[in-house]
Amino acid sequence: MRFDPVHIPLSGERFVAAYSICGDERQARETAHSICVEQTVEFPEDLLPEGDIPEHIVGRVETFSQEGAGRWTATISFASEVAGAELTQLFNLVFGNISLQEGIRLERLQLSPSLLHMYGGPRFGRSGLRQIFQEPRRPLLSTALKPLGLSADSLARLAHACARGGIDLIKDDHGLADQSFAPWSERVKRCAAAVGDANALTGGNSVYLPNITSSCDRVIERAHEAKRAGAGGVLLAPGLTGFSVMRELAADSSFGLPIMSHPSYLGAYLTHPDNGVSHFALLGQFMRLAGADAVIFPNYGGRFSFSREACQDIVNGTVAPMGRIASIFPTPGGGMTLERVDEMRAMYGDDVIFLIGGGLFRGGSDVTDTCRRLRDAVSSPFPAQ
Repeated sequence: MRFDPVHIPLSGERFVAAYSICGDERQARETAHSICVEQTVEFPEDLLPEGDIPEHIVGRVETFSQEGAGRWTATISFASEVAGAELTQLFNLVFGNISLQEGIRLERLQLSPSLLHMYGGPRFGRSGLRQIFQEPRRPLLSTALKPLGLSADSLARLAHACARGGIDLIKDDHGLADQSFAPWSERVKRCAAAVGDANALTGGNSVYLPNITSSCDRVIERAHEAKRAGAGGVLLAPGLTGFSVMRELAADSSFGLPIMSHPSYLGAYLTHPDNGVSHFALLGQFMRLAGADAVIFPNYGGRFSFSREACQDIVNGTVAPMGRIASIFPTPGGGMTLERVDEMRAMYGDDVIFLIGGGLFRGGSDVTDTCRRLRDAVSSPFPAQ
């Protein structure tokens, strides 16, 4: 079958995705060209109609260079119109079918002005969260309510103790869902009330963030229920719910609370240097586009495999210029202890949320006292004198 020539009213505006490709030069160039076709028309090139489809709809290799032995970098541009007006299609366009192929890694996006204008990004971001906590300089602190298996009442007592000690963001552990031992609605009411009571005692400004990760039809419902119960924000794992669900919640003015994202289920994209999506793009740019105000990730030196360089890559992605899309808080967790505060501040600076979980319980039997000592440690001028 032959098609008539196709002419489409296009703006001429394009955006760029950068890819790392493995192989020898010939293989890598062929892969770069195949990305242009696979991610757009997914159709035999020799059968395409003449006109705008092969000339503008098909991706275009803009640059191609060697990155290292057996590794190449290709920047590929796409017409902005191909991304449509949906975050799902944008992500599908830059890494849909090729996510099933080996030796291709999406490194970063450089979006066009129209696409950047289309996405509101985080409602609060770094500056907005600092205003909420009235803390213009120091690192913010977070902890997770755990271990899994505690009752709603026990978790509320723990939340109260952490709030008395000055932890800013007291979140559910991401494994807390709607289990029989701590039912979701009961847990949210009890923990939100406990944090509110602690604030009344101390004059503090701690907030509770329940985990609202669930089926798509319940996420928004739970977010609003959490707000009515007095929660100060929510925890959401977009790898489980979908990034577009988080974006919908961030854009919902009737909700209007901060969103902390959790990386559960996203590890397969990140843990191989030759495949997937870079730390910079996935936990930095993607999270910002989808509306997260803070992004949790495994800290280097902990029980996960993230390197110091990978963590720095995430930090860079949370703040890299993206038009009106606000920067967000990097939130390293795992391996955080009182003894590592100076090391962590030297690594991340003070525009960070430190997530400390088990380390709070290793500081002694009085969790509130350990929280206070941690708060004092991050409140002191750095470097410590």
